[in-house]
Formats: sequence, structure tokens, C-alpha cells
Amino acid sequence: MTGTVPATPALYECEVTHARTLPLRHSFRHRTYLWCVDLDALPVLPVPVRPLAGFDARDHFTGRAGSIRAGLDGYLAGQGIDLDGGRVVMLAHARVLGFVFNPLSVYWCHDASGGLVCVVAEVHNTYGQRHCYLLHPDGEGIAEADKTFYVSPFFPVEGRYRMRLPLPGDELRLGVQLRTAEGRPFTANVRGRRRPATVTALLACAARRPWSTAAVWAGIRDHGIRLWLRGLPVQPRPANAPSPRRSCAFSAAPPADPPHAPDPSRGPDSPDSPHAPQKGTQP
Repeated sequence: MTGTVPATPALYECEVTHARTLPLRHSFRHRTYLWCVDLDALPVLPVPVRPLAGFDARDHFTGRAGSIRAGLDGYLAGQGIDLDGGRVVMLAHARVLGFVFNPLSVYWCHDASGGLVCVVAEVHNTYGQRHCYLLHPDGEGIAEADKTFYVSPFFPVEGRYRMRLPLPGDELRLGVQLRTAEGRPFTANVRGRRRPATVTALLACAARRPWSTAAVWAGIRDHGIRLWLRGLPVQPRPANAPSPRRSCAFSAAPPADPPHAPDPSRGPDSPDSPHAPQKGTQP
């Protein structure tokens, strides 16, 4: 993949768009902001504004590592990858007032010489579960992976993701598309512009998008209810669905949850994170 490792920390004020085409059409967009940070140099904010941005290891990977970086290194070790201390850039929501929900966190992983080794796309669903896709993008930042994680109660666990995840620069342009035998039923895009992560910039973002992480979570539930009311059939959760926070574990497959019908208000599909002005869903 081409591109220069971005200066961090940075804020990206974003527009997120989701478009569903099968078996019915539904689209929306919402605005939010994301943090781009170096995992070895997480921002330390003045005490009065710390409730507006927290980075907690419990929110990523197994949730049991001492730091987000340690959680990532443990996951990569399970895949036979050692970055040898190389830089890792993460794009994600931070905790706001103690709450966070990240439909998609992205990690660009470099070796000690600065070369990009891989990208990790960490997908979270509203059932308290997370799953990592290990990707090796091409020069345009494009990679593909089979869908192996239950995200939306309206899509079965089948098909293949095509993800476009170039390194963020002055502009952020990410995309995820779900492809199945029936076509391309779901597309999500994230577009944003970089701002230095100053206290003034953070306060401005928080004023425009108060409690942004809760708004994303609530929006997903809202659109799930809308789709259910429109008659979209609910897909059962797979019998081998991972237990909460376990599918980014370092090695063996996680234990299965008992099968049960999902709550439609949990929302439709997306990580990866086009188009009517409303708020937050998922692939």
C-alpha cells in the first residue's frame, strides 16, 4: 500500500453513509468524528476534558491486555506476525463520558523500518462481541476477506467483504462492501477531513456531536427497528457465534453461544464503516 504514515494524534470530522440494496433498499448518513492515534503515544489530555476522549484496552481485542498495543501485539502473535516494535496507527472512536461503540476500528501495522506489514480491521457488533480481520491490502489499500462474523440480524454470515482502507492523510476515505452470490447488498463509506487534535478542536467536535459514541449505538438500534417494521426477515445467529469479546483472541476458536433469535433493534449490518440524512447501521 502506498501512502505516508499520518501525523498523530488527529481528529477526523466524518460523514458515514450506509446503503442497503437487497432484499429492500434502505440508506442513511450521519456525521461523527474519529480519532487517529499512535498506539505508543496515545494523547494525554488536560484533566477537565479527559471525559471527552478515553482510550481503554478493555474496548479492544480480548479486553484483558494491559494496553491496546499489547492487545494488538498478542492478536498478531497468534497469526505469526511480529512487528518488532514498529509503529501502529489506530482509527477509532474514543470513549466519551465513559461510553464507546466502535462499529469498525482500523489498525495500520508497520515494521521497525516503517514498512506496512498488515492492516487489522476490528469489527464490533451490538451484542458485545468483536472480531478481527487480518488484511494485506494492495497498493490502493484494497483487500478482501470472507465474512465470518455475525454483525447484523438482517444479513446471514456469508459472502465476502471488499474493503478499501488506505492510510488516512489530509482526507479520510474508507469503504466496505459486502458481496454475495445475489449481488452487492451493502456498502458503507466513511469520508472525513483531518484536524489537529487540539483541545479547541475536540471541544468544537464535542459541541457539534455531543456524546457521539452513544449516538452511533442508538442510531444502529433505530435503523434496525425501522427495517424490522418494514418486514425485513431476521437471520438467526449462528450456533457457533463467538462469546462476547472473544473472536479477537489469540488462538483457538471461541466457545459457542446457544442459538437464539436476535433482537431486531440491535441494528443491521456494517463495519466496516451511501445516503439519506438520518443516523447510525452495520454489515
